[in-house]
Amino acid sequence: MTLILGEIAEDVMNGEPLSLVDGRINAWLHTHGSPFLTSAFLIITSLGSTIPVSFIAIVAGLYMLWRRQPYWLLAIWTTVFGGMLLNRYLKLVFYRPRPRFDDPILALTGYSFPSGHTMAATVLYGVLCVLLVTKVKTKPAKILIILAAGLLIALVGFSRMYLGAHYLSDVLGAMAEGLAWLSLCLATTYSIWRHRNK
Repeated sequence: MTLILGEIAEDVMNGEPLSLVDGRINAWLHTHGSPFLTSAFLIITSLGSTIPVSFIAIVAGLYMLWRRQPYWLLAIWTTVFGGMLLNRYLKLVFYRPRPRFDDPILALTGYSFPSGHTMAATVLYGVLCVLLVTKVKTKPAKILIILAAGLLIALVGFSRMYLGAHYLSDVLGAMAEGLAWLSLCLATTYSIWRHRNK
């Protein structure tokens, strides 16, 4: 995932093929919108906003602490809050301007790459997906949880493109960034747990 993020970032910085496709996709989405879709995606995009994501992460972490599973609290909080901080840093590194339209749906400031909403959704729903998959017993339930988490992340990412806040490469880069950070946090937490429970 880190290598994929690097490849996407290289395309963005050098104006390579993916970044050329970005503008065409955004222009098409902007001209084919509708009031209904706009309302729907404004709701969906809020699932990757800082306040809802932070609230869910805090509640989930405290619940795991109450269940006497502190390592899951560590995994959830480092994944989500560390991931959001990492994304802020990367935005400053790449300083890519956001898409611009004469009649934007959202008027946003700040930088575009990688998408913060998509990153937040990836780390939050990704870590909750892993948590739930470890708790359920049946294979169909595990598959359903994975599909639901993947769909939710994809919808948040697409909503950012539809609303004109980000390019496709911003969304794909954020997903790669989020999965890489999620893997690192889970692997680190698992290593700590194994070391202390030998």
